[in-house]
Amino acid sequence: MRAHREVLATEEAAKNALVMPFLQALGYNVFNPGEVVPEFTCDVGTKKGEKVDYAIKDGDAIRMLVECKPANGELNLKHASQLFRYFSAIQEVRVAVLTNGVIYKFYSDIDAANRMDEVPFFEFTLERYSKTDLRTLEKFAKQSFDVDAIIREAGSLKLQSLVDAELEKEFASPSDQFVRLIAGRIHEGNLTPQVRETFKEHITRSISGLIRDKVNDRLNSALSASNPHEEEPVEVAGADEIVTTEEELAGYNIVRAIAARVIDPARVVIRDAKSYCAVLLDDNNRKPLARLHFNSENVRYLGLFTGKDETRHSVAGAIDIYKFEKALLDRIAELEG
Repeated sequence: MRAHREVLATEEAAKNALVMPFLQALGYNVFNPGEVVPEFTCDVGTKKGEKVDYAIKDGDAIRMLVECKPANGELNLKHASQLFRYFSAIQEVRVAVLTNGVIYKFYSDIDAANRMDEVPFFEFTLERYSKTDLRTLEKFAKQSFDVDAIIREAGSLKLQSLVDAELEKEFASPSDQFVRLIAGRIHEGNLTPQVRETFKEHITRSISGLIRDKVNDRLNSALSASNPHEEEPVEVAGADEIVTTEEELAGYNIVRAIAARVIDPARVVIRDAKSYCAVLLDDNNRKPLARLHFNSENVRYLGLFTGKDETRHSVAGAIDIYKFEKALLDRIAELEG
């Protein structure tokens, strides 16, 4: 993804290579202009002929408005004036999306009715996301879209994102207030500048260690569940051991997101090996959905199956898996048949 940012420097490139596959992965037919309306026009006040890149429709009703920017462009409301005006003018719209193809910011009108909030209630990025992010993203899919349920949860999601942002700041560089809070529970003397600085260093180190330990615990638990006869805990580090890369996890999550259109995504399981990373249905070696041959820095392949035969397709990175959505859905139908 990062390697292609320069190529995707125009809005049209970002739309064609990233946004349209993203919308299609959510279940919307990007080739049906009655469902995904490109260059949606609506006269607002004295502004005539302004356009939003996409309007996602359900019959005559508009579900979402989508405004796109280049993949290397900034995302803030200064660059989305049309989106802001349209949201206020079209009262039926409750969800708006501002995206550069990599980052997707979801807005609603939580603070004031029919006025788009200045802060998104949910943000999804293709380069880094969690299982929780995927579960939230599924709520915007065609099959499960429920605007009332989305709005009910939007306030909570927005507050959670604000809390997360503040905690990230504290974790990266603890504020004086946070240092005083922790130090005050431990240190009995005066909190001189030197003492505060010492505590700040220890707090930063402790936070990093706690997060690392939590990650290791979860990985060991997951690996133990996959290998119930494994008696010793599995260490994450080690030059000779299998390491699941971020690119492999991203590929797995994309396969899982596509599969979620037709099956429970919990049935899609990752199993890494030295030469490739397998994505299986029902954690069954006889039911491979795909293989991610991502270990080479220069050449990457996506392995797809028909019967027992694997065909390798060259891909630039995990995001290219969206191009093989139909083949993956056909594979699921084959395994389920």
